[in-house]
Amino acid sequence: MPITLICLDADDTLWHNETYFRRTFGDFSGLLAPFASPEKVQAHLDRVEHRNLSVYGYGVKGFILSMMEVAAEIAGDDLPAATMRDILALGRDQLVHPIEMLPGVEDALPQLAERGRLILVTKGDLHHQEAKLAASGIGDLFEGVEIVSEKETETYRRIFRRYRAFPEQAVMAGNSMRSDILPALDAGAYAAFVPFELVWAHEAAEAPVDHPRYRALASLAELPDWLDRLA
Repeated sequence: MPITLICLDADDTLWHNETYFRRTFGDFSGLLAPFASPEKVQAHLDRVEHRNLSVYGYGVKGFILSMMEVAAEIAGDDLPAATMRDILALGRDQLVHPIEMLPGVEDALPQLAERGRLILVTKGDLHHQEAKLAASGIGDLFEGVEIVSEKETETYRRIFRRYRAFPEQAVMAGNSMRSDILPALDAGAYAAFVPFELVWAHEAAEAPVDHPRYRALASLAELPDWLDRLA
């Protein structure tokens, strides 16, 4: 059965994202340098972010709130009010950074659109993700956009039903083993792992290397060829 539904992740699959989180964290750890080492700040932030995911969800706004929480917990009453203002400024800068497409994406997308219906499937803040897609200039290539709170097996099953595709007619491509690959395979679809050099620890997982519907690609530019082979 040929692939007719091509689902693509957005952050760090189509455009840079984690790069900006790392850059913001570097500035944030500098603000807290009088109180803790970067390693201690990172470990504390990881714990707080994971604790807050069910409350704030994914995205920059939750990241900002978690940074403020970490600063207050690490520095306590010694935290200057100016530091909180600086953290808010870091978050605002991250929310308005320019969209930088990853190499090969703009060439690959029209080829993929010739092979099936393109659906963007991404997590994060609704307003911010919509703004990034609009700024990217590639929105017209997608038949649908799904901004979800979590990528789980049932999430993909629901998307396949919405676009009237059997799971075996669908493929999900992205850089997160935990969110893009494993649940899509569990839902019965094909999955293409497109790695990015920076990976948030929360999104890491073991690769299903022997799975018959799984393929690791060097870049999104290799996806059209793999789909042709499947067909």
